[in-house]
Amino acid sequence: MGNATPSKTWTWHQGTWHEGNPAIIGPATHGMWMSSTVFDGARRINGKTPDLKPHCARVIRSAQFMGLEPKITVGEILELVAEGLTRFDPDVALYIKPIIYGETGFLAPDADSAQFVLCINESAMPESITTGFTAQKSSFRRPSPESAPTEAKASCLYPNVGRAVNEAKGNGFDTGVMLDPIGHVAEFSYANLFFAKDGTVYTPALNGTFLNGLTRQRVIQLLRDDGVNVVEKAVKYSELQEADEIFGTGNFYKVAPCVKLDDRNLQPGPLTKQAQNLYWAFSEAS
Repeated sequence: MGNATPSKTWTWHQGTWHEGNPAIIGPATHGMWMSSTVFDGARRINGKTPDLKPHCARVIRSAQFMGLEPKITVGEILELVAEGLTRFDPDVALYIKPIIYGETGFLAPDADSAQFVLCINESAMPESITTGFTAQKSSFRRPSPESAPTEAKASCLYPNVGRAVNEAKGNGFDTGVMLDPIGHVAEFSYANLFFAKDGTVYTPALNGTFLNGLTRQRVIQLLRDDGVNVVEKAVKYSELQEADEIFGTGNFYKVAPCVKLDDRNLQPGPLTKQAQNLYWAFSEAS
């Protein structure tokens, strides 16, 4: 038996679609007890699946980074997604999660034991797209690439994310702002971070401590193509405290404004709204 799921879900594994949350792994499965599990997340929004192919490609790269050699191809994942989408009402917002884990191995997984799972569930777009979210400086930091598999979207990284979120929620905030090991801003707990100052948009430069999110990449390109100066740089926390506006990008909400940082209230500014409008126009054209 699988566990109860909060929304309509279909899961593909080993050639079969299962409704709900099927029991797939056991206590001896490497992906469970040694954490060789990676995943990715894509969205269906208003019938569109923006950047679906890059999401499917990234899960394979993540698996390879963890020492696995998946037999499935990007094209085959796309075909399975298309098949799975037919099991849902065409207007419902969905979360699309391709997952790869190691079946056997000790410490490192056996490369050829990679297993593929596709899980698709109903997931409404959050209210934070319009209402915004609040954030506080987190006491937890993103790990360095020497200390964790930061180049993969690996499940083993997410307990640290959960700690940062729980800390923030315990203090009355939605999420945290996490620093990197040397004290520069890395990202929000589970989303990439942007801020605007004097008409320029800034975002932390890639340094191996956080993923170069696909929505992050898309928003940077959309803003630049629309004439906005976007600068990637090492960011001090004090710069956020003096920012004109702050927003986040990620697969869960795509682009959303930060309306409070620590004890300072913020309003969604023109560059945040421009980023949102550009992204939704891109999504509708996908």
